[in-house]
Amino acid sequence: MPPDMNTIFLFVATVLIWGTTWIGISAQIGEVPLIQSIFLRFALAGIVMLAGLAAIGRMRLPHRWRFVLVQALCLFSFNFVAIYNASALIPSGLVSVVFSLASIFNAINARLLFGDRITARVVLAGVIGATGLFLLFQAELSGTDATRTLQGIGWAGLGTMIFSLGNMASRRNSQMGISPVVANSWGMGIGALVLLGVIGLTGTPMVMPTGLTYWTALVYLSVIGSVIGFTTYLMLVARIGSARAGYATVIFPVVALLISTLFEGFRWTPGAVAGLGLVLLGNIVMFSRITWLTRRIATRQVKAG
Repeated sequence: MPPDMNTIFLFVATVLIWGTTWIGISAQIGEVPLIQSIFLRFALAGIVMLAGLAAIGRMRLPHRWRFVLVQALCLFSFNFVAIYNASALIPSGLVSVVFSLASIFNAINARLLFGDRITARVVLAGVIGATGLFLLFQAELSGTDATRTLQGIGWAGLGTMIFSLGNMASRRNSQMGISPVVANSWGMGIGALVLLGVIGLTGTPMVMPTGLTYWTALVYLSVIGSVIGFTTYLMLVARIGSARAGYATVIFPVVALLISTLFEGFRWTPGAVAGLGLVLLGNIVMFSRITWLTRRIATRQVKAG
């Protein structure tokens, strides 16, 4: 059955929102300490989400907090510390490409934490994606800023891994009957409080941003990127399932790289084009069921029997 217009709208909205948040992150870098920017983002997002739930009479306290706390640390605080550090070192579009490989991290962590089986498809997707990343970053790695690029890749990979652990915590919360909206709402608030604690413990100075660009990016990242972006994605998952909704992660790096080309001067080389193509192919292999191959194998087994 073809998707209805509401489903198409949710998918397009998710791709456009998540594809544009990366340039917003880049716009926040430099004027204030990174951790302060992340704190402000999720403090505002948490207030908006909790106030919204209260306004519609759906405010709920989680009956168990352990994995809500883990989700807060991994989705709304420390993962973004790594992502913001990566965005300070390499173009935001490239950070988004590394982040798009979260599905591979999810498969590994699901195996370690839930005992899910890692299929040959996951291994193939990982090999294709890793090859694509090498080609995509080849020009930067062979230049004078190779060390800076490696550090950026490392931060982006670390942020993606922490984000994946947050996905595992979200999965555990769902198993315990805690809805993603409730977990995300409280998680954003808890994440902001944790970051505020880190700011205090490390003596990081709080700087009042003065530029309009910074405040515009903050509101966009908090309200559009965090509140609306997560809501549209969760609604999409409810309509078509997590596997099909995951195709959004295949497409949003293209949006992010196009914006990076316009605003950050990202240069497209033949290797970068080929690398992006392989990364996207790896994601497609990861999310596709490859039914034609399954049917072909089944047919051969029947004939052999």
